[in-house]
Amino acid sequence: MPAAPLGTVSGLVLAAGAGRRFGGPKALARTRAGTPWIALVARALVEGGCHDVTVVLGAEADAATALVPTGVSVVRAEDWATGVAASLRAGLEALASGPSHSVVVLPVDTPDVPASAVTRVARGARRDALAQATYEGAPGHPVLLGRDHWAPVAASIRGDIGARPYLIAQDAQLVECGDLWSGVDHDTR
Repeated sequence: MPAAPLGTVSGLVLAAGAGRRFGGPKALARTRAGTPWIALVARALVEGGCHDVTVVLGAEADAATALVPTGVSVVRAEDWATGVAASLRAGLEALASGPSHSVVVLPVDTPDVPASAVTRVARGARRDALAQATYEGAPGHPVLLGRDHWAPVAASIRGDIGARPYLIAQDAQLVECGDLWSGVDHDTR
């Protein structure tokens, strides 16, 4: 594999959960116009500057794979039912063999995220970077994880608790994005 250009950033969509509060897997969700949320989040990552995008699937993975846009990689989190940590861990492990020095992480339930939020959070991308979008000071997505943090993040996460405690402990850069969109994730239909 050729060496990655300086500044290569991957995108990671977490879409493995069962969506119990939502009423089904969010990986299968679509807008009222019929556009899959997976496609919208993947597009925001690409348009926001990510070199490549990977989607992590679990619940209803076979059906959800059909909604993944061409050119987007799919990883299955076999232990997806244990929580969001399994999805993030599976995604980071899949990216570890690739060339990127950073990854921008978005959950699939943020279909309204604009590419400009991805660009803003990824602006400081480098191997040792950690950044999290905030909305009027409240933490949200996207999140930027430099490669130096992938293994420690994967080792620290458990169940339905993602990277937030790690980001706090490591004093991640907070990037205000409230002027770009609400930052709201969709937990219910």
